[in-house]
Amino acid sequence: MTTDEESMLLSRITSEPGKCGGKPCIRRMRIRVIDILEMLAHNVPAAAILKDFPDLEAEDIQASLLFAARRAEHARLVA
Repeated sequence: MTTDEESMLLSRITSEPGKCGGKPCIRRMRIRVIDILEMLAHNVPAAAILKDFPDLEAEDIQASLLFAARRAEHARLVA
């Protein structure tokens, strides 16, 4: 996957202070990235997620995974 492709996917992830407590969401909808990740972690197939959330696209699920992967590699300093 190229950097441009990654950028396009990550542009699907949005955060707005007044929506879902500012948590990362999919394309300004009220579908949080964490909700997608939790469903995947509980072995819910992507096809079932897409069926239950008809406004989602397969690229949204891929974007959620990429977003989580990028977040996991960021170091945090704790005081």
